[in-house]
Amino acid sequence: MSRNEGRLGSSDQTGATDAPPIIEKKSILDFVLPTEFVDLPTKGKFYSEEHPLHNKESIEIRYMTAKDTDILTSKSLLKKGVAVDRMLQNIIIDESIKVDDLYSGDKNALLIAARINGFGPEYKTKITCPSCGVVKENSFNLESLGCDGFETETSVSSHGTFSVELPVTKVSVECRLLTGADEKKIFMQSEKRKKHNLPETSLTDQYKLFIVSIESETERGLVEKFVDLMPARDASYLRSVYEKACPNIDLSHDFSCDSCDAEAQINIPFSANFFWPGR
Repeated sequence: MSRNEGRLGSSDQTGATDAPPIIEKKSILDFVLPTEFVDLPTKGKFYSEEHPLHNKESIEIRYMTAKDTDILTSKSLLKKGVAVDRMLQNIIIDESIKVDDLYSGDKNALLIAARINGFGPEYKTKITCPSCGVVKENSFNLESLGCDGFETETSVSSHGTFSVELPVTKVSVECRLLTGADEKKIFMQSEKRKKHNLPETSLTDQYKLFIVSIESETERGLVEKFVDLMPARDASYLRSVYEKACPNIDLSHDFSCDSCDAEAQINIPFSANFFWPGR
């Protein structure tokens, strides 16, 4: 036995007690931010095989934070028109998924989910009666919104495209869905034409973007020339097929006016207070 063992007592000595375990105090920041899986109206069918959402029926997002609301109220981002997209990009868990690459219906699903987990499902906004013009405030339950699925009988290719035979020219047209980047491009083209006092061409601009090929010909000059010369009946038919083929959130709502007793079906508007309730 060493001197120290004799003086202090052996560690094997009867009656010795173990030191109490050290319990680390948890930080108030040690919580897991909730996430949720949002169902995609497209069910991933229209994304190419290289896209991270190919054949994926849902996408994981985290709940909005106070920092995210700072993005939504940033004057510089609002002026540029990118505040909402920047917020959506922040809450998507998979960083390889880009908001600009999302199809419109899938992006709308994310907007609805983010609005619900950030501010609740009740959405109050003003509606103008399509009959008498009276403006009234309506309240909508965003959790009750469903999806309009892929309704056309035309099958989707492995590249996420579908084909339509036009009734007048009998031409086979291959189409794709428009993405967020496409919609931005159409908007910028429209604004540019307004600035130079040129006639509006947003419809033909859309056709030129979502038509991939004409009778398997993909040359863009040929596609754009065909769109300019396309018979109105073919254009109308193509528009109706595209709208049916485009999966989206069903925003339709039965509206009744207290002033004129008119009844109509309207689409719930994404007005300025959608992400800024009470402002």
